[in-house]
Amino acid sequence: MLRYLARRLVLLLFLMIGISLIVFLLSHAVPSDPVVANLSQRNLANEEMVAAFRAKWGLDKPLYRQYITYLGNLLHGDMGISIRTQRPVFDDLARYFPATVELACLGILFAVIFGILFGVISAIKRNTLTDHLLRGFSVFGVSVPSFWLALIMLFVFYLGLGIAPGPGRISARIALPVHRTGFFTLDALAMGNFPLLLDVMSHLVLPGICLGMFTMGLITRTTRSNLLEILSQDYIRTAHAKGLREGDVIRKHALGNALIPVVTVIGVGFGNLLSGMVLVETIFAWPGIGQYAFQSAQNLDFPAIMGVSLLIALNYVIINLVIDLLYGFLDPRVRYR
Repeated sequence: MLRYLARRLVLLLFLMIGISLIVFLLSHAVPSDPVVANLSQRNLANEEMVAAFRAKWGLDKPLYRQYITYLGNLLHGDMGISIRTQRPVFDDLARYFPATVELACLGILFAVIFGILFGVISAIKRNTLTDHLLRGFSVFGVSVPSFWLALIMLFVFYLGLGIAPGPGRISARIALPVHRTGFFTLDALAMGNFPLLLDVMSHLVLPGICLGMFTMGLITRTTRSNLLEILSQDYIRTAHAKGLREGDVIRKHALGNALIPVVTVIGVGFGNLLSGMVLVETIFAWPGIGQYAFQSAQNLDFPAIMGVSLLIALNYVIINLVIDLLYGFLDPRVRYR
């Protein structure tokens, strides 16, 4: 296991270098000029200002020199300076990413709990009214656009019923928590401020459900189909013949094997949520990584665009590694060498 993990970590380094090259080339292949996007019309008419801007951000150098410089800085933990915010990209990501992580964690928690629950119930109640309703709900979760669902939920629960808070990470009447981790939930817990924690959690509910609906539908359908396949196996019939109760057969013999493909769906879904959903974050005024990426793209902020892309790629790489390791715990037949 340790040898396998060490080998994967070494490969991860080379993979990230390759991804950085692809991201760098794609970001510079955009047929637009960051000078035009960031300088005013008056400054664009000044050749000295344009030349100074290009020199400051290295745009006057050949492309291969720009990449070598960027890679060298990246290996030292320097992701460059954002053209738009004038701050280090690493600091910007550390500022925006916790908001997305909190939202993604609640979304994937909702998706896993209800997805597996609905999938198991649907498989047990196969071809009944309950099965048809749950399958219909899973199709709804997969099919409905997240931004449309966000608008409907805000209209119903915030404007209509008034039982949910409005957009944002925290209510306007409440002071921001002391910045320690960037995670409002953890910072509120560290302060021992439970009213603040409750307010933060209440703001997470609606956007978390909106983001988790798609993954919940996928998990429901995957759990149902795999569990039905497992329940038709000979060893399950043998367990029934021995007089085991239905619940014990599902819990001890069938569910563990059925969840192996579900783990992959959960991992990919969590990676998607960590990528940041621009429209949902915009509707809920959520200052996450999606908002930061959108604003950076608008201004052709190459350092920020590359920083976000590398962060998203690193998320997927780490999640895939964790999934591969989990297979060994879920299936004793899997061996790592």
